[in-house]
Formats: sequence, structure tokens, C-alpha cells
Amino acid sequence: MSMGMAISFHGNRGFVLLLGVLALLVSNSCSDDLASLNRSSFPAGFIFGTASASYQYEGAANEGGKGPSTWDTLTHKHPGNIQTLGHGFYFNYREDVGIMKYMNTDAYRFSISWSRILPKGKISSGINQEGIKYYNNLINELLTNGLQPFVTLFHWDLPQALQDEYSGFYSPNIIKDFQDYSELCFKEFGDRVKHWITLNEPWSYCYGLDKPYLAAHYQLLAHAAAVQIYKAKYQVSQKGLIGITLNSNWFLPYTNNNLDILAAQRALDFMFGWFMEPITRGKYPRSMQQYVGSRLPSFSKEQSKQLIGSFDFIGLNYYTSNYAAHLLHENNDNTKPNYFTDSHVNMTTERNGIPIGPRAASTWLYVYPKGIREILLYTKKTYNNPLIYITENGIDEFNDPTLPLEEALMDTFRIDYYYRHLYYVSTAIKDGVNIKGYFAWSLLDNFEWGNGYTVRFGINFVDYKDNLKRHKKLSAHWFRNFLKKY
Repeated sequence: MSMGMAISFHGNRGFVLLLGVLALLVSNSCSDDLASLNRSSFPAGFIFGTASASYQYEGAANEGGKGPSTWDTLTHKHPGNIQTLGHGFYFNYREDVGIMKYMNTDAYRFSISWSRILPKGKISSGINQEGIKYYNNLINELLTNGLQPFVTLFHWDLPQALQDEYSGFYSPNIIKDFQDYSELCFKEFGDRVKHWITLNEPWSYCYGLDKPYLAAHYQLLAHAAAVQIYKAKYQVSQKGLIGITLNSNWFLPYTNNNLDILAAQRALDFMFGWFMEPITRGKYPRSMQQYVGSRLPSFSKEQSKQLIGSFDFIGLNYYTSNYAAHLLHENNDNTKPNYFTDSHVNMTTERNGIPIGPRAASTWLYVYPKGIREILLYTKKTYNNPLIYITENGIDEFNDPTLPLEEALMDTFRIDYYYRHLYYVSTAIKDGVNIKGYFAWSLLDNFEWGNGYTVRFGINFVDYKDNLKRHKKLSAHWFRNFLKKY
């Protein structure tokens, strides 16, 4: 199936016919195992859900007592964030939970907006009870509809007050403030929330900063502090689990040359190992220590002890893969060392003019489904087979305001993407990877950070020209069928 494929349908009869056509196309192009894939292909109790983030979904930035976040500040400088102005998930969550139920999903991953419950970032500066009430209502609505809440504590929307006071994650002060904020969430919601995620993709938050290693260092220590307080005071009574969500591409050596094989490993170290090594072994990867040198902070013995084993599960976000080649540096006094050159790796999306896979709307996203299996097997082998949830996996298309709605809902390429990735997840399970759930990104079209509203990752279409009205894309109907219980 290609992105250009288009089939029109009308009513239920047409929809059923279309699903039959899709099944035929998949069965003609795939192995028998892939063609027969459905919920029953996964172990009993395996969790399927969709994922989101507060800043990308909620809107209502100036309502309900919420304080400004760093992303509010950023987008106000670059207008166009519809959902912070309009009625997003904050007002429509009951309807959206209904969509989740229609799709037969088991869980919903969302993040709490730190500044919605602590407008100035600190408990001493005041708790916003209206924000507490909102998340209580959302959690209760999910549970009433048979959906498990998976809650992320930090998905990049730092309270602006903490950025102003001490530059946020550039300061050790963030550790105690994040711990206090996390504990407030455990107290208020932990009786019903049984899966906590401290941070979402610290790599994505840090890699483009001018001090990426410092920001990553304090994110890791903040994570460990939150886990410590949960395990010491709440886990036994609340009977929940806590982890962290990391993202990683898979990296293939550009050639079979030993230098490129080592480069692919360094690329993994600088993206995945940057965070996995500290929380499993209490130190940064050896290659990072070697290539970054004194710019890479170090952990004290006590900090290392606190970091090691600071998770019950790993959330893993996978979207794409790259080729990795060894990069020789020429001596140039004008070139200041930085994250992008430190690893001595040249990452590319094509080899000999051939892309690693079809490109999506985002320039960084090339479809390589096998990569999800490879990163899962690598994690099993390298990090003692931890409990894993795939907490994000998805594909986007361009937002074309001129496209008729009926065509905009025909996301056959997205079905193909999910189907193939789920197949490789199922093969990883058969090979012993301890994976217990999968969350598709994303339930709805949303504000996609630097891309704004120019791309759509949603399984459900949001009409930005008609009061953010929701329409089910073909992939939403497909998930309903894929996840039905026999």
C-alpha cells in the first residue's frame, strides 16, 4: 500500500468492503504470519493504547488556573498554536475517551501539565486545585470506560517560572522541585494510576540545547529522585509501577567496514545509552566518556547508587532508523565541539541513493519497521531484558487544507505502518523480549512541536477549520477491528 492510494467509500457497506480490500492487499504482500496478525497474536493481558502529551493536546493554556510553560512562551513568539487558544482535549476529553473506547483500546498514555497543577512550578508557590480536579476527572473517566491511565510527569512543558528563576534543567535546583511535583501527583492520583513515567524522551529535550549534557544530567537525577520517593512512600500501598520513556532510532552500519560497525554502536550510545547506561550501570557509556571528555558530567557514588535500577519498566518510543558511518574530523580551530559532532558519526537516511525506507511527512521519519524489532532485541541483550512498553510509534502525513475530508480520512499508509511494526513487535515477543504493551502515536492530530500544525500524526482527524471537530480516519476503524476480542 502506498501513500498515494485512494479508495472512496460510503456508509457501512463501503467501509466493510474497504477493510476486505485492505486485508487482501496485506495478505498478498506479506507472509502468512503477518497476514493473520490481530490482538490474539499477542499474549493475554498485552496492553494496546494510544498516546498523547498535555501541551500538544489540552489547549486551554490560559484557563483553569494554569500557569505558563516554556512552550507557551515559545509559541506566543510564533503564533499559530490553535489548541492553546481553542477548545482542545481539556474540554473534549469525554468525547475523546469515547473514541478510545470505540477503537477497543485498553489504555491511554497522557502527560500532566506541571504548570496546570503548580502554576509557578513549586508547591510553596501554590497548588491549583482546579488543575488537580481536571486530572482527577480525566482519570476517573478513563477508568469508568475500562481504560488504564499511563501517566507521564514531564513531557517537555516546563513551568516558565522555574526557567526564569534558575534556567530549569541547567540547575541542580530542578531535582527537588521535580521530586516535590512528582510526589504531589503520587498523592493525588496514585490510588488509581498504576503506571507512572517520569520523563518523556530526555534525548529529544536535550540534544539541541547549548548545554545538552548538563540538561540530560539533571534530568536523570530528577528522574531518580522521583523514583526514590515513589518507592519509599507510595509503591507498596498504591501497588503501581514507575519507569521512564526513552526514544531511540535503530542504526545500521553504512558498510560492513569495522569503522562503520563501531559508528553504529556509538550512535546507539549517544542516543539510547546516554540514558540507559546511567539507570542500569550508574555511569555514562564509555564511548561518550571518551569522545565528550570533560564536558560530560560525572555522577557521585551516591548518585550512581540512586540511578542504578531506578525503573520498573522502560518506555520505548520508536519511529525510524538510520545508516551510520564513521566520520573523520579534520582539525579546525573554528569548529566548536558539540553534540552533533562529538560521536564522530555521520547519520544518513539513504545508501547508494536508495532510502532506508519510504519517507513520511517529517523529514526525519523514514519507514523501517524491522528497526523496532532490532532495538527491542538489543535492549534485551544489552540491559538484562527489562520490562518494556512501546510508549510511542507512529507516522505522519502533510496537513493539506485543500484536501476533501473523505480523502483526508483515507490513511491506508498509516494502517500499513502500524501493521508491520506490530508484526515485528510480535516476533520480538516470540524471541523472549519482555514487552507488555504498545501505544500508538497518536490518538488525534495535534500540535507537533516545531512543525506546528503542518503535519498530522493522528489516528483521528481534527478539523482545525471547524471548531476542532473529530473525524475517525480509516486507521481508527482498523484498530477497532484489529483489537476486537474474540
